[in-house]
Amino acid sequence: MSDAFQSAESSLGNLNQAIARLKDKLTLATKAIEEARQDRARLETKIADAQNRIQHILSRLPEQNDTRQLNLLATDEPNPTISGDDHEPTTH
Repeated sequence: MSDAFQSAESSLGNLNQAIARLKDKLTLATKAIEEARQDRARLETKIADAQNRIQHILSRLPEQNDTRQLNLLATDEPNPTISGDDHEPTTH
C-alpha cells in the first residue's frame, strides 16, 4: 500500500504544480489582455482627436463654389524671394 500511497501523493504533487503553472499563465494572459484593452482605448482617443482636428481644418476651407484662390502660404511680404534665387516664387 505504501507504493500506491506514494504514487497518489506524487500524482497529486504533479497536479498541484500543473495547476500553479496554469494559474501563472492565466495571470500573464489576463494582464496582457488588460494592457491591450488600455492601448486600444488610447488609440481610439487619439484617432477621435485627429478626426476632430481634420474636421476643424476642413471646416475652415472655402466652399467648393468659392472661386477665390486659397493662399495657404500667406506671408507678410508681397513677393517673398529667397536671397540668391532668380526664380519667381511658386503659388502652389
